[in-house]
Amino acid sequence: MNALALDERRLTKRDTRISLLLIGLMFFIFGFVSWVNSILIPYFKIACELTSFQAYLVAFAFYIAYFIMSVPASYLLKAVGFKKGMMIGFWMMALGAFIFIPAAQTRTYGVFLMGLFTIGIGLAILQTASNPYVTILGPKERAAQRISMMGICNKAAGILSPLVFAAVILRPTDTDLFAQLDTMSAAERGAALDELVRRVITPYAVLGSFLFVLGYLVYRSPLPDLNTERESPEVATANAGKTHIFQFPHLVLGAVAIFLHVGSQVIAIDTIIGYAGSMGVSLLEAKVFPSYTLFCTICGYVIGIITIPRFISQVNALRICTLLGTTFTLLIIFARGGITLLGHTTDVSIWFVVLLGLANSLIWAGIWPLALDGLGRFTKLGASILIMGLCGNAIMPLFYGYFADRFDLRTAYWVLLPCYLYLVFYAVKGHQLRKWGF
Repeated sequence: MNALALDERRLTKRDTRISLLLIGLMFFIFGFVSWVNSILIPYFKIACELTSFQAYLVAFAFYIAYFIMSVPASYLLKAVGFKKGMMIGFWMMALGAFIFIPAAQTRTYGVFLMGLFTIGIGLAILQTASNPYVTILGPKERAAQRISMMGICNKAAGILSPLVFAAVILRPTDTDLFAQLDTMSAAERGAALDELVRRVITPYAVLGSFLFVLGYLVYRSPLPDLNTERESPEVATANAGKTHIFQFPHLVLGAVAIFLHVGSQVIAIDTIIGYAGSMGVSLLEAKVFPSYTLFCTICGYVIGIITIPRFISQVNALRICTLLGTTFTLLIIFARGGITLLGHTTDVSIWFVVLLGLANSLIWAGIWPLALDGLGRFTKLGASILIMGLCGNAIMPLFYGYFADRFDLRTAYWVLLPCYLYLVFYAVKGHQLRKWGF
């Protein structure tokens, strides 16, 4: 354990508030960098001439880094402390942003994926550090409430990032450009796509510089290191015979739940622009749909902050959200009919994709405290195992892309149904298991 680590019980209310504000800022940055993928996917699909499956490798390259880096990140944090580990995480993200520059200059999709993977490595370190902070800094029964507040920071950034990206990268004439690409000669088409993809150079150079400076500022900030290896006498007694992390079934099942939840969430956000496009909605108009989904998620967070734990327990909120996700998935598949809403004329099913944002809102916040409950000295490693579940963001969109290419974009949403059914199981039964065997 880091010799400078503090016991979180010694923190004053002021220290706790400052710490949560800093963590909230970081969640905003996580969201800004992560949710821009929803518009990068259709953007690269056009600029790099990709299939749907290839385009969803954006999400794969970004989130598979969580699977690879989350456990090493826990050892990194143990070796250098939380704050220095966070600085390293920000600097890795900055490096990933800078890799976009040679990728754009050569219009090489593989190099773009390398940049996204590097950003994901940095985020894995930061998520491994920041999520235990939010869980530990305050009463356990209010953990879902604090995580909801962090979620608002994350999703508010997610609303802004596709809009900012579109404002910086896309132009009003691009709809005509996209329509003309098929009629251009090979040389004209190559030149047009080169010009299109090089528009990312300046914003990603600025982003990389900002992340580099921010990493240093976080290292110099008053954010305290935490002692996450302390156990209460009750937990120490319960864990006396435990020798490894896989002796906690509720944690392992929770990691699977995180995998399926984040995969479902990223499908709802990253596929909606393409789904709108299948209804004849242009990219410039469809760019707002991820923001609608994220707005619904924020509404769910606000409901959670107001009602948990005063009117409803966090586990019951989790149960309701998982059942809503199951219901909305079935409506996406089976509901049909034209509708004009918020100025968009579409099939009604796309609005159930939007509503998945509400269903997803309190699932992450519900799983974390349940999965980390009673881990004691295994908490830091347990958090890493949960962060590994974030690779669901990488895997699930590929399933969606495969079925979208093989069948159609609506049919591909069937992949969500088993995910939500498992989440219902975890919310009702899985989180209660303390030993293997039923």
